[in-house]
Amino acid sequence: MEFSFGNVTFILFILALVFVFKTINVVPQQHAWVVERLGKYHATLGPGLNIVVPFVDRIAYKHVLKEIPLDVPPQVCITKDNTQLQVDGILYFQITDPMRASYGSSNYIAAITQLAQTTLRSVIGRMELDKTFEERDHINTAIVNAIDESAANWGVKVLRYEIKDLTPPKEILHAMQAQITAEREKRALIAASEGRKQEQINIASGEREASIARSEGEKQAAINRAEGQAAAIVALADATAAALREVGAAIQSPGGADAVNLKVAEQYVGAFANLAKTNNSIIIPANLGEMSGLIATAMQVVKAQK
Repeated sequence: MEFSFGNVTFILFILALVFVFKTINVVPQQHAWVVERLGKYHATLGPGLNIVVPFVDRIAYKHVLKEIPLDVPPQVCITKDNTQLQVDGILYFQITDPMRASYGSSNYIAAITQLAQTTLRSVIGRMELDKTFEERDHINTAIVNAIDESAANWGVKVLRYEIKDLTPPKEILHAMQAQITAEREKRALIAASEGRKQEQINIASGEREASIARSEGEKQAAINRAEGQAAAIVALADATAAALREVGAAIQSPGGADAVNLKVAEQYVGAFANLAKTNNSIIIPANLGEMSGLIATAMQVVKAQK
C-alpha cells in the first residue's frame, strides 16, 4: 500500500506540475497568442505572464507583431507597349489584429503575395517600358494602397513595397544600351558644337573690341593732328598779322612809302634778271615804261638817303 500511495503521489505531483505549466504562459515582447476555449476564440494574450485554463483553453495561434519582410517571387509583366518585363520586389507588413490574422484568412502570407503580384501586373500594364524605370515610387505607392485595403480584413498592415529589380529581355537591353550610347554621342557633339560656337563668338567679340580700340585711337590721332594744324594756322595767322601791322606802321612812317617802292623795284628787277638767266629766249617786258618808272623812283630814294 505504501508503494502504491507513493506512486499515486508522484503521479499527482506530475499532473500538478503539468497543470501549472499549462496554466501559466509567458508571452514574449512583440508577440501575441490567440487562445481558443472549447474550439472557439476566447482571448488574445499580450506580452507578459498570462493564465489559461488547462484542457479547456488552447493556444491556437502565435503571431509576431514585428515588421516582417516578405520576398515576392519574380514574375513577368507585360507593359502598355507590349514588352515583357521581369519584376522582383519585396513587401514589408505587420500584424495589427492577431484575431483577424488567425481567422480572416487561411494563409494571409500567401494571400498578400498573390495580391501583390496581381496588383503589380495591373500597374505595370498601364505604363510604357520607359516609364516603369522612371516611376518606381509611383508603382510602389500604388501597390501598397491596393494591398492595404484588402489586407485590413486579414489583420495585416502593409507598410511599403520596394521593387528590387526590373529586367527587360536581352533584345530590349541591347536596344536601350544603343540608345544610351547614341544619346551620349549626341550630347558630346552638341557640347563640341557649343564650344566651337562660343569660340567663334569670343573671337568675333575680340576682333570687334580691337577694331573699336583702333578706330578710337585713329580718331584721337586725327583730332590731335587737326588741333595741331589749327594751332599752327592760328600761330601763322597771328605772326602774319603782326608782320603786316609792322609793315603798315613802317609804311605810315616818314619815308616808308619810298622804301616800299624801292624794295618792290629791287625785287622786280631781280626776278626779271633770274628769269632771263634760266631761259635761252630774250624776254622783254611788255611795258618798259613801268620798269623805267620803278627804277627812276628807286634812284630818287637812294639819292635822298645819301
